[in-house]
Amino acid sequence: MVRKADLQRFRAGVLAYYRHSWRVLPWRKTRDPYKIFVSEVMLQQTQVSRVVGKYEAFVKKFPSFKVLARAPLREMLVEWQGLGYNRRALLLKHAAEIVAREYGGKLPRHVEKIDALPGIGPATAAAILAYAWNEPVVFVETNIRTVFIHHLFPRRRNVRDSEIETLVAQTLPRHSNIPRNVGMSRHAGRGRGMDGRVSVREWYYALMDYGTHLKKTIGNVSRRSASYAKPSPFKGSRREVRGKVLKVLTKEKRISVRAFSKRIAISHNLFNDVIGELIREGFVTKKGKELSLA
Repeated sequence: MVRKADLQRFRAGVLAYYRHSWRVLPWRKTRDPYKIFVSEVMLQQTQVSRVVGKYEAFVKKFPSFKVLARAPLREMLVEWQGLGYNRRALLLKHAAEIVAREYGGKLPRHVEKIDALPGIGPATAAAILAYAWNEPVVFVETNIRTVFIHHLFPRRRNVRDSEIETLVAQTLPRHSNIPRNVGMSRHAGRGRGMDGRVSVREWYYALMDYGTHLKKTIGNVSRRSASYAKPSPFKGSRREVRGKVLKVLTKEKRISVRAFSKRIAISHNLFNDVIGELIREGFVTKKGKELSLA
């Protein structure tokens, strides 16, 4: 049981860090639900520095759900290259198609409806609501875990997300509709405790930035989380092979299976497995002995 006074000190400390060290990130300059949606999908399992280099060009080329829904998959994958986890790109496109078709191109302001879209889980859906509409929703991701575990579970292992979610809910600002400019508001970090006049989105920005700082200075505290899973190496992985295959297909309109397998230096069985997987997922089509992007 964490005392209210401890939570107040915790919250004031996080906001004090943020007041002096908040990050200027392009997706924090907008309240457009589409652009925030794109940024959250890009940030799944990908470092902020890599996303910064791709995000602005992507939303410039595809500025809305309707434009992205109509875009050829090849064009989208060209813009996506460098972010990895290419399946996210396909799911993002499918999500855009659903929003364009079922919601007139406007993202619904409803966590269950956002969660139901391809590639979006409960945490990402809640994050989109918080950042786009300042909704007082609760979610946990790796940076948030890091902050809460480091300060409020200093000697614990196997800390459950449900425990962290309870504390996130207790620290959320009660005033969810406070208009804010990008960066720290003039009220934040003044020791006002749980009712400090800071918006929901700013509180999450603060947690994210402070969590990034802790990872750089003390290491990955989230290893003490019950939900922690050690990431598998990329080099030589199936994921690396999938990326190589899609990279070739963004440059070649059509290529024979034989020529393709010679170009990528992997075993015949793995190549066939990956191609079959990409066909089932809707990335690739096969006509006769030739492959192309769907």
